[in-house]
Amino acid sequence: MKYGIAGLALAVLLVLPLPVSGQDAAGRKPAGLPKPSADKLPRWRGFNLLEKFQRSQSGPFQEGDFRLIQELGFNFVRLPMDYRSWIQGDDWTAFNKASLQEIDQAVAWGGKYGIHVLINFHRAPGYTVARPAEAKSLWTDPEAQQVCAMHWGMFARRYRGIPNQRLSFNLFNEPANVEPAVYVEVVKKIAVAIRAEDPDRLIVSDGLEWGRLPILELAELKIAQATRGYTPMDITHYKASWVSGSDQYPLPTWPRPQAYGTLYAPHKGGMKPESLKPLVIEGPLETETVLRLHVMTVSSQATLVAKADGEKIWEKRFQCGPGEGEWKKSEFEPQWKIYRATYDRDYEVPVPAGARRVEVAVTQGDWLKLSEIGLKRAGKAEDVLTLRADWNEPPAAVGYAPASVGSPFVSGTMENRRWLWETMIVPWKDAQTKGIGVMVGEFGAFNQTPHDVVLAWMEDCLANWREAGFGWALWNFRGSFGILNSGRKDVDYEDFHGHKLDRKMLELLQKY
Repeated sequence: MKYGIAGLALAVLLVLPLPVSGQDAAGRKPAGLPKPSADKLPRWRGFNLLEKFQRSQSGPFQEGDFRLIQELGFNFVRLPMDYRSWIQGDDWTAFNKASLQEIDQAVAWGGKYGIHVLINFHRAPGYTVARPAEAKSLWTDPEAQQVCAMHWGMFARRYRGIPNQRLSFNLFNEPANVEPAVYVEVVKKIAVAIRAEDPDRLIVSDGLEWGRLPILELAELKIAQATRGYTPMDITHYKASWVSGSDQYPLPTWPRPQAYGTLYAPHKGGMKPESLKPLVIEGPLETETVLRLHVMTVSSQATLVAKADGEKIWEKRFQCGPGEGEWKKSEFEPQWKIYRATYDRDYEVPVPAGARRVEVAVTQGDWLKLSEIGLKRAGKAEDVLTLRADWNEPPAAVGYAPASVGSPFVSGTMENRRWLWETMIVPWKDAQTKGIGVMVGEFGAFNQTPHDVVLAWMEDCLANWREAGFGWALWNFRGSFGILNSGRKDVDYEDFHGHKLDRKMLELLQKY
């Protein structure tokens, strides 16, 4: 392939291909690795390894990871990498041989330990989901496209001859905010660059909208696709510092009624009509009950009213402003010229015995977010329902049946294994029927989510993926999502080869 920038072709020639074949360093053929194809990916099972995930923390991969992954019964690693970790300084056309040799070593260890290696550009020339953004856009800038094609062509040349059982390429991480037709055209250019050097290399593309939506047009290019396992995000990224607003997610539970807690004043513009309805609890509440409302955020001002069978039983006016108040934090929003306050506190409403229907609504003002409601009967433990904060979604309408098995709250939509199937699997099963191989390139939950919730949610995901025939890779092996050294405060860790092992999570992964 010819590149339109002086020096790019020379840069490729200066980096010699890795002198490896289908054998590992000891001359052994990879044992037990299934043969993949673009229309049918194996049910790989493994982990993401993050040694080159960020340039600021870039270092060599660790042979011990490969050895332990094999020992524990897994056969796959994905290497999400920042391209800046293998260039010289800020020159994206000049390669750092020492850094590339560290990637070579990871590929060789994959062969040694019978582990498939998927190379991913988490940050590609011209594209990233991370901060800071790239100076030029891969989707619109010809130079970024040429440089990115040059990088992928270099890797294809470098690893030519390594069989697809051992190695594949994952082009970009979670493309978003790009039109499908534009994305497909860029993928075509990168695929041409790869196949010019290695015609048979297996290529995998992440789905659009952060890996959630398949791109059916890629079937013609014979490119497999990867989805994600981060649904619902308030479970997987609870209190994740890099996700805006995650510190205001309600305490996760699973399974759960689908219930939203943002309440809007009746005149709020731009909203779906059903979003302007009150939050409703259908009883009856046979005994006097205390309704606890956990108010998280208030925009400008809001009058919150509770009714029982149509009669007002409680009212509270929230007025945001500067300085100190009932809130924990109040900030001025210049765009809207208002104050928005984080209250993060409870308010209690006595509900009379026999109430058949309780309604909670914002009657005046702007909007208010409830993150949790609780119902406390005398002598009984409180029943708690967590509420999601998604914008412009209808407030919760739930039935309350404290004597029922499982959750005492029931809604028309329950978030459970079947809901995950409909949400996460069905669109990708359709892609499979169109000749697209599918896997889950990343999944997991951050270490602030309660461990029992993580395991319950994770088992439903894994069971669905097994039924669908999808392989998967946990983010990560060592670290806050992983089975080693995750830093969870509610896990009894086991000492394991110098690491802290989450035995329950390991055994769950091994089960599937």
